[in-house]
Amino acid sequence: MKTDFVKTLDRYRAQAGTFRIIEVPPQRYLMIDGHGDPNTSAAYADAVATLYPVAYALKFASKDGLDRDYVVPPLEALWWAESMAAFTSSRDTSAWDWTAMILVPDWITDDLVDAARAKAARKAPALDLLRVEELDEGTCVQTLHLGPYDDEAATLERMHDTFIPESGLRMTGKHHEVYLSDARRVAPEKLRTLLRQPVLRG
Repeated sequence: MKTDFVKTLDRYRAQAGTFRIIEVPPQRYLMIDGHGDPNTSAAYADAVATLYPVAYALKFASKDGLDRDYVVPPLEALWWAESMAAFTSSRDTSAWDWTAMILVPDWITDDLVDAARAKAARKAPALDLLRVEELDEGTCVQTLHLGPYDDEAATLERMHDTFIPESGLRMTGKHHEVYLSDARRVAPEKLRTLLRQPVLRG
């Protein structure tokens, strides 16, 4: 039976218009770092074009070698800037730093990752920048954004400036997005994006 992490893991669940406090356990990801506007950055396009071939090579290695099949998890990204206003009021995409990433299932070994890298090498323009790293976010606030990515600012302002402080929390770590829709196939107004912010109490 094929595992679909979006359906089985609680951290991929959210509802539009509702902020939810969740606990996110440590998890390994395929990761590539970069800087700048994701809409125009060649580095971001190369990162995405590298992550998917490696992720699919991992999936088939798991299916064929371990008899454990799964749906390739969605693209995710960490975003940060010197000022959080770059994500809300000013929406200055040129100031953004990012880490593009895809979840690695718990049972995938380092040897399988190495084999997947080798298999995907010809299709992966940023393979030399790819790494596997554990991300430990802990307590987070999460919601679902419906619509174009450029319309996230109002939701993020409510999360950052209202819900988080009124809940006795403060922001820590990097803004995290999970792209539940494929922007190449879905109209902008129908895009579904998880917005997540790690927090600390007090």
